[in-house]
Amino acid sequence: MALILGFGWTYQHKAAKQQATKESYALPARYEKMSNGIMVFCYHRILGDNWTTRIIRGLSTNSQLHEFNVPADQFTAQMKYLHDHHVKVISAATMTKMVRNDQPIHGKYAVLSFDDIDRTVIDHAVPVMNHYKFPFTTFIITGNTGRYREGTQLATWSQIRAAQKASQGRMTLGLHTHNLHYLNSHMEPVFMQPHYTGKFERDFAVSKQELKAHTDVTGNSFAFPYGAGTDAIDAFLARQRLTWVATLDAGIVTDNTDLNATPRVIINRESWPSIQKWFSTN
Repeated sequence: MALILGFGWTYQHKAAKQQATKESYALPARYEKMSNGIMVFCYHRILGDNWTTRIIRGLSTNSQLHEFNVPADQFTAQMKYLHDHHVKVISAATMTKMVRNDQPIHGKYAVLSFDDIDRTVIDHAVPVMNHYKFPFTTFIITGNTGRYREGTQLATWSQIRAAQKASQGRMTLGLHTHNLHYLNSHMEPVFMQPHYTGKFERDFAVSKQELKAHTDVTGNSFAFPYGAGTDAIDAFLARQRLTWVATLDAGIVTDNTDLNATPRVIINRESWPSIQKWFSTN
């Protein structure tokens, strides 16, 4: 109950704004008939499906309970769907090789990714993916590990390392800033302000250092908090020898995709039917 009631005003405000603009999370129509490509899934919260969660979800417009949450039972069903329908779930490393080998991509593939990495992902998602031996990427806010922020308890470094070990090499760690995952007073990502470019560059360097220090992993992928950056930040990241940069622009990865602006599909109740449809259509 405390986890759900604690979701912050920032996300309440953002949820109301999204509802007002009637943002759609379904796969855009221009991609529906594509018969070849890679869909990158983006998850955030995987909350337990108990009576408390159901009641509050019905009463609240909080985005962490709707747009950015997949109940644990639905997540389990989604992973079972991928397994039972023989969807080729590949690692991000395999995806980048497929895009860069200058050969057309044949067939449909899925890449699983998770932003922030809170306890709900550790507790409810990782065991299910391990059951099916699915590879997945986790984008970590390196300066926020173990913190309770905006209504969610982020995983500690020890919990992240334990998940790594349990996943037997199938869990890839990526970067999600060190301490720039927040909005300013105008409800905009703080690093989108032009004068923050230098601060972003320094924050990025710290995030790489922290990831290496705590996990011995050199981060070679990055996910934008809130989905995108400025032109200056895009240019900076393009110089960092990253294998891919994840956005929240919905779409399908093809052999022509710029991996410095990799599209992902936010997974939630609204988007899942269009995802099922895409994978079930030849």
